[in-house]
Amino acid sequence: MADQPRIFSIKELNRYIKMKMESDLLLGDVWLRGEISNFTHHSSGHMYFTLKDKDSRVKSIMFASQNQRLPFIPKEGTKVIARGNISVYERDGNYQFYVNAMQPDGIGSLYLAFEQLKSKLNEEGLFAQSRKRPIPQFPRAIGVITSPTGAAVRDIIITLRRRYPLIPIYIYPVLVQGAQAAPAIVKAIEAMNRFGEADVLIVGRGGGSLEELWAFNEEAVARSIAASVIPIISAVGHETDFTITDFAADLRAATPTAAAELAVPNIIELQQQLKRHQQRLVQGIRYRVQDEKEKLQRIRRSPFFMHPRKYLLEQAERLDRLTEQLEQRTKRIAERGHTRLARLQTTLAAHHPGERAAYAAKRLQASHKQLEQAMSNVVKENKQRLYSNLKQLDALSPLKVMSRGYGLVYDQQEARLIKSIHDVNLGEIVRVKLADGQLDCLVDARRGDGMNGGTD
Repeated sequence: MADQPRIFSIKELNRYIKMKMESDLLLGDVWLRGEISNFTHHSSGHMYFTLKDKDSRVKSIMFASQNQRLPFIPKEGTKVIARGNISVYERDGNYQFYVNAMQPDGIGSLYLAFEQLKSKLNEEGLFAQSRKRPIPQFPRAIGVITSPTGAAVRDIIITLRRRYPLIPIYIYPVLVQGAQAAPAIVKAIEAMNRFGEADVLIVGRGGGSLEELWAFNEEAVARSIAASVIPIISAVGHETDFTITDFAADLRAATPTAAAELAVPNIIELQQQLKRHQQRLVQGIRYRVQDEKEKLQRIRRSPFFMHPRKYLLEQAERLDRLTEQLEQRTKRIAERGHTRLARLQTTLAAHHPGERAAYAAKRLQASHKQLEQAMSNVVKENKQRLYSNLKQLDALSPLKVMSRGYGLVYDQQEARLIKSIHDVNLGEIVRVKLADGQLDCLVDARRGDGMNGGTD
């Protein structure tokens, strides 16, 4: 009997095809360029649409968890570049493009540069929450860095005047678009920090395309914002526009108007809050006064005020007892003081300075005599030792020997003592020292004793 073929269910087939697609490296991470059609933003948050070009189309879906991070709002007819994976929807057997990232077509290089710079600065810690400065609750002055002709500056000024009309506003006009915009913004931030007049800076502009907002994606602007001593609120574009400035700033506002609202409190709300505090204060004072009145009434009704004489007599009696106790205690303290004083006087007499000085004088006199006697003995012993040494020195002195007829023979320069006839040459002058002088002699001949040398 031949092998029976395996029969699959439709579900098993679709699941197998899905597994094959999801295991394919190319289909697992693919970029597509196309135009959005049949766009539906479901109440669940998911986006359902078709990506098409002139030759074909593919059904696509972007789940809510992914599309919440989109920097733009997709619309019918929008040309986009999308990234995702291809898989099969098992129920219908249709393959779909599951999108996890999407950007408008035509700005791919700018978007890539944006993502790369964002990743670099984030790794450096430039966006860390720990380095962000708090916005003052009641700033003394606001600095605004933006275009002087755009709608953004008007919205900011109107909102600030409406919410907090007394605060000074310093406008630093800059270019917000074009090649010179980024250096101008950096220069403005540094200048406002040098002036030190503002407590908060609002940096931004109105909405626009990615190219128009690109000055706020420059690395120099981001680093200038991070280095600012003054807290900065970023107010670039509309709510869906995100720039590098938004991440580097201490606070991001969805719009320039929202930035002004975040920068200052609402004076009407402050007045209402102050009024509520005033009402609470007045009410609290009333309660306190009423409480004190009731306390006063209780005191007036107390026995002390009703029968004051009785309490005064009790206090007088208590005062007498305390006075008696004080006198007894004072007497005991005085007696202990007299006893201690007598002990101290006895001790002082034993250590009187006069007695100690007389005793020290006697010891000094005795020590002086002992010192004189010791010195006399030392001098006497040294004299005797000196006389003995002099006698020995005199006995050993060469002069003493020479006085008995002996002499010392030196060379003519007296540098060398001649001890042998071989120490001189014939015709050489030698110097002979005697007890009463010296002789310079010419060596005419040399005669030995027959043992150590011959005759010349």
